[in-house]
Amino acid sequence: MNSDRQTPPRAFIFTFGCQMNEYDSDRMARILAERGFESTRDLKRADLIVLNTCSIREKAVQKVMSFLGRLRPLKEDRPSLIIVVTGCVAQQEGEKLLKQAPYLDLVLGTHALHRLPELLDWIMTDRRPVCHTDFEYHLPPPPPLTSGDVRVRAYLTVMQGCDNFCAYCVVPYVRGREISRPPEEILTEARDLVAHGVREIILLGQNVNSYGRGLEPPVTFADLLTRAADLPGLKRIRFTTSHPKDLSPGLISAMAELGPVCEHVHLPVQSGSSRILKAMSRGYTRADYLDRVEALRRACPDVALTTDIIVGFPGETEADFQESLDLVSRVRFDGMFSFKYSDRPITRAARFEPKVDETVKSRRLAELQALQKSITLELNQALIGQRVQVLVEGRGKRYPDQLTSRTRGNKVVNFNGPDELIGCLAYPLIVQAWPNSLVGLLPDAESDPAPRKAGRPSS
Repeated sequence: MNSDRQTPPRAFIFTFGCQMNEYDSDRMARILAERGFESTRDLKRADLIVLNTCSIREKAVQKVMSFLGRLRPLKEDRPSLIIVVTGCVAQQEGEKLLKQAPYLDLVLGTHALHRLPELLDWIMTDRRPVCHTDFEYHLPPPPPLTSGDVRVRAYLTVMQGCDNFCAYCVVPYVRGREISRPPEEILTEARDLVAHGVREIILLGQNVNSYGRGLEPPVTFADLLTRAADLPGLKRIRFTTSHPKDLSPGLISAMAELGPVCEHVHLPVQSGSSRILKAMSRGYTRADYLDRVEALRRACPDVALTTDIIVGFPGETEADFQESLDLVSRVRFDGMFSFKYSDRPITRAARFEPKVDETVKSRRLAELQALQKSITLELNQALIGQRVQVLVEGRGKRYPDQLTSRTRGNKVVNFNGPDELIGCLAYPLIVQAWPNSLVGLLPDAESDPAPRKAGRPSS
């Protein structure tokens, strides 16, 4: 900011939405650190405020606009404060954001995060708002990690964008078409993460199953998993999100055979009705989805499945909704993200009729969530009395006297233990179960600090 100031400038980054946004925020934090910024969680002390936003649903956009409105008094009190909106709302709204919030300094699109430093320099020199939302079909590698970036698990984006154009979804419009990062670049970043203490990496993409399309020489996501599984010191690999139509036999085999790859698949179904799936342009039927679930469970009997479901899509009848309930009861997902449909700008579904009444949507959502909650609790209770492998992530936020950890099936387990277990594999006995977490007991503080090369203990 001001070169004459005695203290480093402070940056506040607030993240809305998905794991990819979390990865992008981490990347921006590193970019800003290279420019001399310190991180702060105090809005009033910040010289730069960055909102990394989500527009997947109307409610998410409303949260962003509400937060943005809170920043106006700060800008009025300190005109030198720089306010940036990036992410999907920035890409979707563009120049309109500058008109809605004239106190904004920068609207930065999803493909332009690497341009943040030069655009900040421009703003500080010219003091005029800037909007940069051009798509740039290249993903520059992030800055290297620093010694302060130590954690147990980390996200790593392997691709960006989506080519599916589901009828309800804004992602192809705000994230662009699919671009895959070269495997060597991904593996280099993964090695850097492991060297800084990361033991679990979550590979990210809007549809990781289509990773590698357009790369030369040809490479598949299963190929990438195979190479990542050989990285020394990396204990676990997860990935999200998988599109059901692109879940290949090769990927299923890789999951079954590669020790570090966890038995957890997030496989969004969106609806249990083939009629609604066709209207959504999902590219598969209810029977197709169930076939993929069967193939996964045949190859990985202990696989934990989670999903997404939308209720109240235009034209969804009570019979369609009952098919969704029936599918949930049949598959018995370990967890679910469920939402009421909301029209999104640009999408085809925004023009579909008839719309489902909001009270009907709310009733259906409550019924669906109650069913899933009961299934999740039953599945968690079935683990009582079993010893499970967990990766210890740190102290719990809600109960800092306990360690928090995660099973291979992505279930949270809290238990008492020493800090020395952080970053290690441990094997607590499950003694209590809740819908959102498990309670474990580790009487002998047994752990395995060495990376596991093969074999699959229980989830």
